Amino acid sequence: MTAQRGEIILVNGRTTSMSFCPPLPKNHPRITRSRPEECDERDEIMIGGTNCWRGYVGTWEIREGKFYLVRLQGALRLRGDGSLLADWFSGVLRIPQGELLLYVHMGFGSVFEEELHLMVEKGTVVAERVIDNRAKYRDELALGVRNLPGGENRFDGDDIPF
Repeated sequence: MTAQRGEIILVNGRTTSMSFCPPLPKNHPRITRSRPEECDERDEIMIGGTNCWRGYVGTWEIREGKFYLVRLQGALRLRGDGSLLADWFSGVLRIPQGELLLYVHMGFGSVFEEELHLMVEKGTVVAERVIDNRAKYRDELALGVRNLPGGENRFDGDDIPF
């Protein structure tokens, strides 16, 4: 298995990545499969690469307290004009910050100095916190196992109240 390519997010005036893949709504008319003529080398790498199990990478944005889908690249495309309010999503966005402390070759198991957690309810950011990972014990094997396909979006602390 392979460490996964993060989603892209624009937050607090900077572009970074998420260690999380927000789910996409099923059967949304603006989200469709990519047509072959739209795909280039970067799309093909995402569609067939082991570092992107989902086959696409989304670009997201936090703007005025709302969570938006801005772009999809790879096997999927966002059609139409403008971004799409992610009002279908409720959960915690996990955004790594600082230096890499531990590389885990599985899912989103790698550990960074800090993580910005944004609690989103129906597309609206309702709370945020910063988690400091510098002094924590890290079990690389346990992180790898926990990040097998299907578990890569579940994290310790997701159920802790903000």
